Amino acid sequence: MSKCSADETPVCCCMDVGTIMDNSDCTASYSRVFATKAEAEETLAALTAKARGVESEPCQITTRFTDEADGVRMDIDFVFCCEAETLIFQLGLR
Repeated sequence: MSKCSADETPVCCCMDVGTIMDNSDCTASYSRVFATKAEAEETLAALTAKARGVESEPCQITTRFTDEADGVRMDIDFVFCCEAETLIFQLGLR
């Protein structure tokens, strides 16, 4: 049997959730270039609805639009109150 660190369970070498999720990364970012700003705003509305479905406290959503040669780039940061919500949101986008 291999040696496990203090945060692991000796039987299966599973790690405590707090070892992996320590609330240091509560931001999920999204970036994509769209043909039109209307398409970007449609995606923004869908992603905002998904974030609102996950949040336990209001998620802070920051959006930036930048004109590019091939369309409009939309960058969004979703800041959740805890890392678990961030992870749930990200997994829901797959």
